[in-house]
Amino acid sequence: MTTFLLRRFVPDYQNTADPAVRERYGKLAGITGIICNVLLFAFKLLAGTLSGSVSITADAVNNLSDASSSLVTLLGFRLAARPADEEHPYGHARMEYLSGLAVAVMILVIGVELVKSSVQKILHPEAVSFSALTVAVLVSSILLKLWMARFDRTLGKRIGSAALHAAAADSRSDVIATGAVLAACVVGKLTGLRIDGWAGLLVALFILWSGVGVAKDTIDPLLGAKPDEELVRAIAYLMTSHVNILGFHDLMVHDYGPGRRFASVHAEIDHRIDPLIAHELLDEIERQAKKELHVDLVIHYDPIVTDDPEVCAVRARVLSILHGIDPRLSLHDFRLVSGLHHVNVIFDMVIPPDDADRTEQLRKQVEAQLQDGKKTYHLIVTFDTTAFNELSTEAGE
Repeated sequence: MTTFLLRRFVPDYQNTADPAVRERYGKLAGITGIICNVLLFAFKLLAGTLSGSVSITADAVNNLSDASSSLVTLLGFRLAARPADEEHPYGHARMEYLSGLAVAVMILVIGVELVKSSVQKILHPEAVSFSALTVAVLVSSILLKLWMARFDRTLGKRIGSAALHAAAADSRSDVIATGAVLAACVVGKLTGLRIDGWAGLLVALFILWSGVGVAKDTIDPLLGAKPDEELVRAIAYLMTSHVNILGFHDLMVHDYGPGRRFASVHAEIDHRIDPLIAHELLDEIERQAKKELHVDLVIHYDPIVTDDPEVCAVRARVLSILHGIDPRLSLHDFRLVSGLHHVNVIFDMVIPPDDADRTEQLRKQVEAQLQDGKKTYHLIVTFDTTAFNELSTEAGE
């Protein structure tokens, strides 16, 4: 069914890198969600009204909120597809995240209201009528929501959409919630226990849990979450596939929304290579990143001295000292500046986050171990975190 819908409503659906195709994916998911959830709301509201069940009515309202969520998601994809303009030079792709955040707020508000009504039902329980219509509606809802979860997950994977993954997770939660409502109806019929209010409370808690999850998924990229590991590895592979790139470090990826990613990285090249040739090489890598990875990549040129025996020897000693202190420590941008009385050893040290409060201690420890009685070495160190150097490499490592 999913493939049929894609072929029918998304021309060139396999070209998911195209922003227009991405927008049509979001439109298909949004319209499908609206139609399915409105139908479920109508049937469950009817069943809940006829049976007097607050849990079924709560589940119906949950589906109405899901329809509203699909509408907001649809609007978000539409706005996110707008091109960059003078006031928004990085485009509008983050609107997809903002729409997801709006959905999360709506879900949380509805969840709180349903908690209140369910508590009232717990305090003042009433009998719930049981009918074949109730069972048919709830079972049909479970089956449809299972399909919707798979549908949104498939589309979300194809275009890498956090919003659609959140929609899939919400549908899975709905399956559990509706299952709890069905169980309450069956238990009430078989035992006479009035647990409808408790089932309604369970549904409300699932709604709140879903809202918190959706909020987290949309807030994380807005705050600057860790970039996608697959993308980072792809950029690393692109850099190291060129023989003249001796190493790279300080890779930073900035997410301005799906399909709008910018990155910067430092590339190390032998200082003996003509600067014009090095510049053309870096330009070519930037073009490749744009074409193959759809990332606007900016590369900083770091010339590396590879033919100075003293620089290579001191660098090897410093690296050995670092690994002796902590195997997680590494370095880049290494160079020596000799003076009359001492040698300045200048480099960037990459440290794990838990070492951020002992940088000066590390510098002094390495400096003390580096002294050999022949020369006095003074360390000038810039500290970087592993967050931007997890896959970095450098000449000689």
